[in-house]
Amino acid sequence: MKRIAIVEDEAMMREELSGILEKAGYQTVEITEFSDVAKQLLEILPDLVLLDLNLPGANGFEICRDMKRNSPAPILVLTSRDKLCDELCALDLGADEYLTKPCGKERLLARISNVMKRFEGRVNLLEGKGFLLDRQTYTIYIENRSVVLPKNQGKMLELFLAKGEEAVSREELFQKLWGTTEFIDENALWVNLTRLKKTMEQLGMKQRIVSVRGVGYRMQEKGDAV
Repeated sequence: MKRIAIVEDEAMMREELSGILEKAGYQTVEITEFSDVAKQLLEILPDLVLLDLNLPGANGFEICRDMKRNSPAPILVLTSRDKLCDELCALDLGADEYLTKPCGKERLLARISNVMKRFEGRVNLLEGKGFLLDRQTYTIYIENRSVVLPKNQGKMLELFLAKGEEAVSREELFQKLWGTTEFIDENALWVNLTRLKKTMEQLGMKQRIVSVRGVGYRMQEKGDAV
């Protein structure tokens, strides 16, 4: 049974949505605490997120961005915000569908079904600009071809994707690669990073790994200032 997380602060609306979805054969999880919403969703790992943008103490756009950095789960925005700029912003941050309230039951269920079908088989996929990474097999899909990355390169690329534009510390890389931050030779890290950089260059990727003084490294678009 597919599980849908409902991120909606109005109790009556939340209960109505839950009833509609459960009658349609879905399992629902209601988010009622709106601090660290993305963290809650990552712990739940739903098959789809139904997300309102107007939330107390939380920014729906930021939730959308954070989820897309760390999870392949599709996001359907259901909101009273009907301005085109809001829709474009949500879609640009990774939302997969955008509906405005009030919305008929049939339309909502049809859009949910459509999004679910589009994402079947993509549970393990993380999306970067111009490529996809299967975080289970570390297969990268780019320009109509697929390449299986060595395990350590796949682990590092997964971490850089999860962090987005934020810097990744050396300690985070140590933990990701070797499960510890103790007794690791920095030369070993440098060798692995050099190999990943070479692979990215060979694949013609639009991103590169750059050093961040005093912190670690981050992935950025080629042409961006370091």
